[in-house]
Amino acid sequence: MKYHLVSLGCQMNASDGERVRSVIENMGYQWTDKEEEANLIGILACSVRQKAIDKVYSKIHKWNLWKNKRNLITFVSGCILPSDLDKFLKLFDVIFQMKDLPKLPEMIQQYGVTTPIGLQQGFDAHNDNISEFWHVKPNYTSEFEAFIPIQNGCDKFCSFCAVPYTRGREVSRPSDEIVEEVKSLVENGFKSITLLGQNVNSYGLDKKGEEIDFPELLRRIGDLGNQLKNEFWVYFTSPHPRDMTDEVIEVIAQYKCLAKQIHLPVQSGDDKVLIHMNRKHGMEKYRQIVHTIKRLIPEATLFTDIIVGFTGENDEQFENTRKAMSEFEYNMAYIAMYSPRPGALSHRWFDDISLDVKKERHRILTQELKIHSKKYNASMVNKTFRLLVKGVAKHEGYLAGLTEGRINVRFLSENKNLIGQFVDIKITSAADFSVEGELITIKESVA
Repeated sequence: MKYHLVSLGCQMNASDGERVRSVIENMGYQWTDKEEEANLIGILACSVRQKAIDKVYSKIHKWNLWKNKRNLITFVSGCILPSDLDKFLKLFDVIFQMKDLPKLPEMIQQYGVTTPIGLQQGFDAHNDNISEFWHVKPNYTSEFEAFIPIQNGCDKFCSFCAVPYTRGREVSRPSDEIVEEVKSLVENGFKSITLLGQNVNSYGLDKKGEEIDFPELLRRIGDLGNQLKNEFWVYFTSPHPRDMTDEVIEVIAQYKCLAKQIHLPVQSGDDKVLIHMNRKHGMEKYRQIVHTIKRLIPEATLFTDIIVGFTGENDEQFENTRKAMSEFEYNMAYIAMYSPRPGALSHRWFDDISLDVKKERHRILTQELKIHSKKYNASMVNKTFRLLVKGVAKHEGYLAGLTEGRINVRFLSENKNLIGQFVDIKITSAADFSVEGELITIKESVA
């Protein structure tokens, strides 16, 4: 019996998928890369983006046609809005919320018995028993990279975002479990670990007096890094500017294993648009955070998220976003054209920015990003950087990897034994979003 799983959306769904795989394989199923070979096919949906939902419908339409020729069970989970859930009920054999993952074997054995009312009650109680899900041991899809969920849900209610309605309110995972998982991964040779949450820097705030806060969590992981011999980098995503304190930045600067790369979503460079987005921070607050990062961790790279064409965004407001990109000189920006999602507050508002205008603003910001990304990349030339080799590059004869600051690097080598190892690379040339270098030394981490 074989299974296949498709994960859409953010890294949180990818991380959840590792636990889903673990549960399914404990049932005796074996993974297959080919959907057409599977007896059990699942998808982790993402109601946050319309494109992701469109892909769900495309996939399930194809899978249901296959049922005419062979036995096949389909399931769906992930971030699902009630409006999408109602439609999925008629299309999939099994639907479950991630907190109910431990019950998936029972659901599959008697699929089709879930009632819409019972299912809706389960989705209304988003984070009840989420600890049972966290206790499922992941089936990691990489031997050197791992994601660790540290919280679930979000309390921010940005007007463009559906996450509070798909994952519920914030719930923090016990810190002892998180630190223990980091320790276990590092001792087993993992070299890149990312802490995941919808708003990681509000970690612990839902359990004041019972749990530590995010700076202290990073500090404990940093102390662990000092104790262990193995070399590793720890990242986190995504933080919210409202909760980003100087203490977080100070802790990152203090510990070697805490990667000097920060993803700080700005979404817009205009204060009025930020108010409309219900971001609960202004550009001055954001600017102060970036200045602190530059002062305490000058070597850190800076990534961000930006939405163009949000409802009501005029030319002047968009220009403020372009100026912000120029001011902060991001190394990378994930630029999205706004699209309303049912469940989010902004869905009630008229989407008054045309697709052509959104595409043009996306193009302008991409060109602006290239200027600053290439400027930084050019500054890397003739310098040596530590690199985690991730795999074979698109160019024949090359391997590729990421620096600590998550800059893409390729170098001439066909030695696949280097994949998953740290090496030193001297940068020889730079492009818009990547650099090329030559291998200097091979220094494997202590096993």
